[in-house]
Amino acid sequence: MKVIADSSSTRTQWALIDDNNQQPVESALTAGLNPYFQTRREISHSIRLELPPSFFRRRWGPVYFYGAGCANPEKIKIMEQSLTAQFKTRVFVESNLLAAARGLLGDEPGMACILGTGSNSCLYDGEQIVQNVRPLGYILGDEGSGAFLGKRFVADCLKEIAPAPLREAFYERHQLTVDEIMDGVYTNSLPNKTLSQYSFFLAEALDNEYVIQLIYDSFMQFFVRNIASYRYNGDNLCFVGSIATTFEPILHRVARDFGMTIRKVVPSTLPGLINYHSTH
Repeated sequence: MKVIADSSSTRTQWALIDDNNQQPVESALTAGLNPYFQTRREISHSIRLELPPSFFRRRWGPVYFYGAGCANPEKIKIMEQSLTAQFKTRVFVESNLLAAARGLLGDEPGMACILGTGSNSCLYDGEQIVQNVRPLGYILGDEGSGAFLGKRFVADCLKEIAPAPLREAFYERHQLTVDEIMDGVYTNSLPNKTLSQYSFFLAEALDNEYVIQLIYDSFMQFFVRNIASYRYNGDNLCFVGSIATTFEPILHRVARDFGMTIRKVVPSTLPGLINYHSTH
């Protein structure tokens, strides 16, 4: 029996997998875990309190954890220590980008992209990531992500650039004043998550030309500032994430306008990771 987890800054999907069966024995959903924004103690606390007791009833086989922010040795060590303290077994920590590559492509070469709370992309040779354009986070990058969309939309609301009916509907939906929005962004420990949550308001207004153009422009920036750097001419371009699936028709339109075709768009890489670890 092994534990597989796929974590973004927003949520973590967990599965207990029997070695003889690809179907999860048990699944769970907890808050996102990111060592860039959380201490070892905070991560351990979240795991212990939010996972069902069944995940701790006995010592399992390996824990395979794929997470946002797990891209350098220092941050990986924080996550490894937290997981080892809770599960008392071998722990393997990898980036959520490798999760995307393995979950979307398996053993096939191609390009794997993430459009969720944040964004990322890579070229994958079927075994490992061979090229990665730095995503740079929600301040300097993360084009096309929920945080990027939320930041653009909220800024347009506060500057009164967004259409007045749309602004009024947004304020009504979230029951927030301008000062409360500013406070929530600038004093929140997870501002990227807050901004990403605002982006889902746009999904309810896809009949609005302003909204369509905002999403189109954000996705096009992802292609121009990330995809273009790979000079990838293959046909194995795949996407994962809540933003990719929520706005999938616009994403396909941007890809076509960019001269590419998207092969696959899925909300989660966990099913693909379960399949991957059943054979590796």
